[in-house]
Amino acid sequence: MSKKNKSAWVPEIYYEGEGEGSQIPFIQVPQEEEMPKFLFIFESRETGEFEPGPSGEDLPVTEMTLHQYADMEFLKVGLSEVEYDKVRNVLGLQPLRQAVEAGRKITNSIRENLPS
Repeated sequence: MSKKNKSAWVPEIYYEGEGEGSQIPFIQVPQEEEMPKFLFIFESRETGEFEPGPSGEDLPVTEMTLHQYADMEFLKVGLSEVEYDKVRNVLGLQPLRQAVEAGRKITNSIRENLPS
């Protein structure tokens, strides 16, 4: 889809209900759209200070900090293996080949312990 034809679709982040499954949020992507390659998310944090509200009540003062998150799959395709592993390292992750091997060992261990 070209940028000039891009819709005004804004992704929404959802969470499953409590006790319904994963605590990992998800984005419901319409069929004609693509998963965003990056997301902007504001962090809202109370400062501990208060200001008067419309009726004179104390309202907490909040600071808003903008954060940006990139899709690791998009980075994996666009960066060399060395560059991608540098990004993973900065995020506290193992190099990709090590992570894949560790995941393979875990999967094999689970398979070996499954009842026949």
